[in-house]
Amino acid sequence: MYKRVSRHVAKVKQYREMKILKIILIIIGSIIAILGIVLCIYFYRNMNYDKNVNKILAKAGFIEKQVTLPDGIILNYGEGPDNGIPLFLIHGQMTSWENYVEVLPELSKYYHVFAVDCHGHGKSSKNKEKYRAEIMGGDFIWFIENVICQPVVVSGHSSGGLLATWLAANSPQNVVGVVIEDAPYFATEPQRCEKTFAWVDGFQVIHQFLNQTEETNYIRYYLENCYMQTFFGDSWENIKTYAFNYMDKNPEKNLRIFFLPPAMNKSFDLLSGSYDLYFGDTFYDCSWFENFNQTETLSKIQCPSVLIHTNWSYDKNGILLAAMDGDDAEKAHKLIASNKLVQINSGHNSHDEKPKEFNKIMTEFLNHIKVEKTK
Repeated sequence: MYKRVSRHVAKVKQYREMKILKIILIIIGSIIAILGIVLCIYFYRNMNYDKNVNKILAKAGFIEKQVTLPDGIILNYGEGPDNGIPLFLIHGQMTSWENYVEVLPELSKYYHVFAVDCHGHGKSSKNKEKYRAEIMGGDFIWFIENVICQPVVVSGHSSGGLLATWLAANSPQNVVGVVIEDAPYFATEPQRCEKTFAWVDGFQVIHQFLNQTEETNYIRYYLENCYMQTFFGDSWENIKTYAFNYMDKNPEKNLRIFFLPPAMNKSFDLLSGSYDLYFGDTFYDCSWFENFNQTETLSKIQCPSVLIHTNWSYDKNGILLAAMDGDDAEKAHKLIASNKLVQINSGHNSHDEKPKEFNKIMTEFLNHIKVEKTK
């Protein structure tokens, strides 16, 4: 009798253990399946992030246009529906006006958006003589006065943020407010620029490429010589191998690396021909800043303004992995007479990474402009 009870207890225990094991296996299988789905979505997005851009922009009512300046320079731009005060958007380096796609549908509900391709970018003219902040700013004044035909809110990202502040400072009659998105103030000055990621990973590599003759493909040269590889260690060789094989097999396509995020693949798109490397070269020797004193420019701004600052850090080599550090942002903030400093927990391209937060800033700023105008 005792033996039969013992065998029964053992069987029950074994049954329970098997049941628990099955449940654990089901949970593990479910987790693996979910991770697989997440990875598939991640890889798909990395390769197809721009698949629906044109549809999204068309649905939001954006039309791509071009205008020829008196000196023959062509500025390409996207214009949205007339739903409010004009908003002049100036993208950052190595992108184009479509880079704002994540925020344009929402912004166009409140603003009449004009998003321009900067000189040397996208479908705008590529003329080395124009690659100076002062000259580009002058062309943008012409654009505001002859295309938009009324004062604007201007917002610029990165180097576009530098141009936005130049406009606010030097053409106050055309700018009613400015939103500066993570512009590289002070870190781009000659004494410091060589210790920034943008310089060591971009402008220095561009300058070296333009002054050699052995390699004609910039992306290949970049992958061999970029600072980025210091963060990947030995795995960078695998990335290069994949990239070179992809480029050899798909010579007519832009480089897409399925395991790298869209931010990196987007840069490969522009570097395939839509971005003039000579534009970047002017940031190597700081000639882009000719007659552009950063402290004086910020001090001259009198209109309402917002300065957006994103995450920043320094690596082990003392390289600034951002546009500005905390001290730079605070200094810029204090120099502007009527400014609000906003911190966003994102990478450099906050309008792309945190579109809801960016749109909230822009719509709240619109209300601020309305309040200012009624005083």
